[in-house]
Amino acid sequence: MTVQVPEEKIREQVAKRLKSLAGKVKIDGFRPGKVPRSLIEKRYGPGVRDEVLSDLIQSSFNEAVRNEKLIPAGGPTISSASAEEGEGLSYVADFEVMPEFVPMPLEALEVKRYASEVADQDVEAMIQRLRDQRATWQVAERPAVKADRVTISFEGLLGEENFTNGKVENLPVELGSNMLIPGFEDKLIGVSAGANLNFEIEFPSDYSAEKLAGKTARFEVEVGKVEEKVLPELDGEFVRSFGIEDGDVDAFRSDIRENMTREMNRSLKARTKSSVMEVLYERNTSIALPKVLIDQEIEHLSQPQRESAQKQKQALDETSLRAYYEPIARRRVALGLLLNKLIESEKLTVDQARVREAVEDIAASYESPEQVVQWYYNTPEQLRNVQSLVLEDQLVDVVLAKAKVEETQIAFSDLMQAAAQAAS
Repeated sequence: MTVQVPEEKIREQVAKRLKSLAGKVKIDGFRPGKVPRSLIEKRYGPGVRDEVLSDLIQSSFNEAVRNEKLIPAGGPTISSASAEEGEGLSYVADFEVMPEFVPMPLEALEVKRYASEVADQDVEAMIQRLRDQRATWQVAERPAVKADRVTISFEGLLGEENFTNGKVENLPVELGSNMLIPGFEDKLIGVSAGANLNFEIEFPSDYSAEKLAGKTARFEVEVGKVEEKVLPELDGEFVRSFGIEDGDVDAFRSDIRENMTREMNRSLKARTKSSVMEVLYERNTSIALPKVLIDQEIEHLSQPQRESAQKQKQALDETSLRAYYEPIARRRVALGLLLNKLIESEKLTVDQARVREAVEDIAASYESPEQVVQWYYNTPEQLRNVQSLVLEDQLVDVVLAKAKVEETQIAFSDLMQAAAQAAS
């Protein structure tokens, strides 16, 4: 876009600024406010004109895009600028604009809505995990079995080279935890306290230590002791340790189920939302994405990696970095444009009651929920983040109301496992 500003407008702005300066500048031999205009113009005129030209480029560009009804996707690149005194200002602004597109009709979409339930066995499995977390260990006068804890001292040898920096002393290993390289823990099943073992194991080909990857090493192991796990009884004492003051086991079960249901609902909501977003993205692939937005998103996504590399004084391969993040950035930019367009077309505004519910739901997992709620409402940036998510949720509800919906049942354990993997 070529933009031109007449000389008269430039002179008018320069004159205003020089007049403002006249009452402020101090020049030896003249009282404040009495400096001749010609002297002010001679001394300050060129600098003031440069300031005016800089401001006029920004203001004239903004005015021009408004007049042309354009929405820039980013700032312009200014070229071919000419601003000779007496000839006015002329420049060329190159910039990308936000794309115009028509989203796929929501009625034409096919999406999944996920459902689940917390069954009795899920509650019992959770209680079992809680008992397991508070287990104690006692010495077992028998050979080790899976789930026992075996305390060992060992050293590893690759040929004649010791790669464990001498002997590793008194390392507790829970059999079945896969704490050590594949195959090592299997060698400890059936051992007794005081046993000495000598065996070979091949390291995985993708092992992190390059000199060991794919190599066969020898281990010399001394077994110190074998211990078996002792779970706490599911009784009043155990229940009181979780804040159920009266020690009622049924109340404990009810509390566990309530917490699990809350987590289940969060995960179901997230999984359904993710499914809807994926369908929206896949069915609207023709959006022309501005490069400037993709570049900004790549910069945002890669910032943690850049900071880490800087701290560790490591060089970054910019080509590889962009190749990795560009598909992610393109998807996020496309979805951002698409969601904004749909929110606008559906005339959605933030439901403040749902915002309050969302904040209270976040706060429920904290020790002092009221303080957390107050913090959100006193922190505008954090509250805006919640409002944005709620607005997205409102749009998901609209999609589910208009699209063809397939109800999909998923087991609670599978749902929570998938949620944990997504979070890691």
